[in-house]
Amino acid sequence: MKKYVSASVIAFAFILFVLTQLQCSNQNKENKNMSHDELVARGKYLVNFGGCNDCHSPKVMTAQGPVPDSTRLLSGHPAGTPLAPIDTSVTNSKWVYTSMDLTAWAGPWGVTFPANITPDDQTGIGSWDENVFVKAMREGKHMGSGRPILPPMPWQSVAGLTDQDLKAVFTYLKSIKPISNKVPDPIPPNMVAQASVARK
Repeated sequence: MKKYVSASVIAFAFILFVLTQLQCSNQNKENKNMSHDELVARGKYLVNFGGCNDCHSPKVMTAQGPVPDSTRLLSGHPAGTPLAPIDTSVTNSKWVYTSMDLTAWAGPWGVTFPANITPDDQTGIGSWDENVFVKAMREGKHMGSGRPILPPMPWQSVAGLTDQDLKAVFTYLKSIKPISNKVPDPIPPNMVAQASVARK
């Protein structure tokens, strides 16, 4: 009886292995054959499904609440927007605060402003190449080697995407309208009080 059980387990494991390899092989073939337009479509799907507009796009207020401003999609926190007064105790609390349009976030890490991820050369990701983008998403470093990517950016989840999906996201982002918008630098926790006063 034990021999039959062992043989069954081995046979099942072998079949599972073969099916997994076939699926991976088919997926790789499909991915390698994706055209530029298919990559853009896949990237758009991932960006929309992943909620990138939630933080990276300025909003307009509607009867249903704030919705992404279609004229400034993925351009990040609007430059020059006044920062509402911040309760400076947020840097020592278990709470986070956000602006009404979700483009400014305050928490124990300080204050962050979601980046301009349009292909503008000066203020967006126009000068980035695919390798820099993938490295940034995999390692959580700005431009792949700079400062840490700060909350609320869920780079740890994005890092779980396949190389092909990250390529698709990058291809889509490079295909959209470039928007010139210099997003402010993050404000470290020890500077939040001063920044709150200065930007009132």
